[in-house]
Amino acid sequence: MAYSIKWFDTVDSTNYEALRQSEISEDFTVFAAKFQTNGRGQKGKSWESAVGENLTFSILVKPNFLKVEDQFLISEVVTLGIVNYLSKIGIDAKIKWPNDIYVKDKKICGILIEHYISGDKLSASIIGIGLNLNQGKFNSDAPNPTSVINETGIISDLDKELGRLTSQINDLYRKINIKSYERAAEKMNGKYLGKLYRLNEYHRYVDLNTNEEYEAKITGIDKCACLLLERRDDGSSKSYAFKEIRYLLDS
Repeated sequence: MAYSIKWFDTVDSTNYEALRQSEISEDFTVFAAKFQTNGRGQKGKSWESAVGENLTFSILVKPNFLKVEDQFLISEVVTLGIVNYLSKIGIDAKIKWPNDIYVKDKKICGILIEHYISGDKLSASIIGIGLNLNQGKFNSDAPNPTSVINETGIISDLDKELGRLTSQINDLYRKINIKSYERAAEKMNGKYLGKLYRLNEYHRYVDLNTNEEYEAKITGIDKCACLLLERRDDGSSKSYAFKEIRYLLDS
């Protein structure tokens, strides 16, 4: 299905631009910029991106069919779309819960999703995406960045790759954009788990509620989309919401 892509040389933030134009824009409209003066990442952090070298864009969707309690489907659609795109250009990527994209132990893509609610349904979601494309060196204190050029050695055309990437996301979005989406959601959940970073592998984590460091394996996500961890020392399981657990990189 056709959709609109709007390019800007410079904006403050594509998420802000999507919000400003939300009332006059159609479902699944893409706002892309060669440079953001106030690009945003998770936890209020800025997103490092050299001018004209990476894909920095936001997608406005209007999933008014989707119940608030099912909003994690949007994260699943977006992350799986990106993983599918990367697979087609020869990169094996995983989803670091809830919605970062990793290649081995390096971050290639960050996502910031903002939901807007009307009653018990979503009225709109703005999905900010930063995909490292042609930037080979990073100057920020980000601990583990990588990019498409670092993984493949290939310089990419921004317009072409934006179209290919958003097409993958749009295809998955249309699969859940139905009145009775429960069956599609079940399939999406399974695919998401199949691409989950560190699934069923033992690694070190920090419980941010107690500052305890321990070894555990990810066993899945619960019905509230919280991460499920099983400790190695005693076999106990616990679920974590966003910002309650920190992954530690293996030395």
